[in-house]
Amino acid sequence: MKENTTSYPNLKELEQMVWRNLQETYSTVMVALLTDLDEQIAKERDVKRYRLQDKRVLTIYSLFGKVEVKRNYYLDRETGEYVYLLDRYLEFEGAGAFSPLVEEAAIEMAVTGSSYRKAADTLETLVGYRVISHEAIRQHLLKVEVIQKERQPVIRPVLFVEVDGLYLKRQEKGKKGKEEKIAAIHQGWEINGKRVSLKGKRHYVHQGKEPFWEGLETFLMDIFDYDPAVHLLVINGDGANWITACREYFGGRAFFSIDRFHVAREIRRIFREHPRYRAMQKALASYNGEKLITELNSAVGTLDTEAKEKRLEELIDQLKQYPEALGDYRDWLKEKGIDTEGMRPMGSAEATMSVFAKRLKNGRSWVEKGKSAMITALVAHLDQLGLKTLFGRVEKWTEAKKEDKPARYYLEKVTRTVGEMTRDNIRYLKGKVNIPVYLALKALRGF
Repeated sequence: MKENTTSYPNLKELEQMVWRNLQETYSTVMVALLTDLDEQIAKERDVKRYRLQDKRVLTIYSLFGKVEVKRNYYLDRETGEYVYLLDRYLEFEGAGAFSPLVEEAAIEMAVTGSSYRKAADTLETLVGYRVISHEAIRQHLLKVEVIQKERQPVIRPVLFVEVDGLYLKRQEKGKKGKEEKIAAIHQGWEINGKRVSLKGKRHYVHQGKEPFWEGLETFLMDIFDYDPAVHLLVINGDGANWITACREYFGGRAFFSIDRFHVAREIRRIFREHPRYRAMQKALASYNGEKLITELNSAVGTLDTEAKEKRLEELIDQLKQYPEALGDYRDWLKEKGIDTEGMRPMGSAEATMSVFAKRLKNGRSWVEKGKSAMITALVAHLDQLGLKTLFGRVEKWTEAKKEDKPARYYLEKVTRTVGEMTRDNIRYLKGKVNIPVYLALKALRGF
């Protein structure tokens, strides 16, 4: 039984060994591919224009480790400049020391995570070395540009707009914090089992000097096939003056719905233990604005503190300005001859704000440029838009690029090179045959 008591490595040790070997193999494969490409470029170049000078080292820090390759260095006789044609063909000319995949992964981690430093630390944990600094991530994020999609068709003659504000602190001395005005636009609801999602959701963050609603309508015409003379809007938000200004701006083209979450929360804070609280809840739930205001008025003078009486007075004054906003927008759409089947109550503004607040608030303060860059990248992430980075990369690396004529030669070249480089390249399989590492790795041959 003695020969059967071999001690094997645990899963963590085995995974670490395989990962390190894969990193070494990746470096070898990349050097072979880049060297081959550089030689082919040298053969096919315009020899009258590009004179070969010597070879110089290109160092790339990738998700799999450091890659060093010697590539040709040329004099461009037409411009008098010295160039690396390999870098130019790779769209890597003038770039930094780390690869486009590192850049894109770092930016995505910075946007979806808690900080630039956390993104850098996470990458270090993943790849095993400090591949990029938090300051480098920040500098690259400051340069990103959004790649917009084609304009979206409007499925029904109505768009839904959820609006709210998010207060952010500023770092600059003497500058006060500022409310960011944010809107989420969608085309209705999709039900998949118990899950409900919003159709074609897009986000607008107001950054111009024009009034908010003017900027939003310009956004709608740029992003959607939106025609102000044809399409209607249903707008949901709280009672802030800049939000309720939509009633004057759009007139009869829009229905303003006061955000029921905010109204319900205020009523609960004032009347939690009040005998009329239940009747107020029913009036709000049944979209009966007149009854709700009547119930609120009937409670004046019955509250136990002056502070609550003042808040009640302010709530009544607010709701009396637009009692129709407490009604059901679907009734308004039906009067316009629009089918409302599948339409649900509005009220996703709070959820939208929580997504932005998670990354932008939590004690953070911002300089204007950094805030704008982070919001740009966050909106691109939420709306699944491409980002043009400092390295000029457009597509997210997790998405397959569609080509009419894929580079079949290099697909075959990569496959062949990987096979050649990995064959007999795991050093543990060349040593003693009965050690635990050899036995464990040998058992994986069939996978």
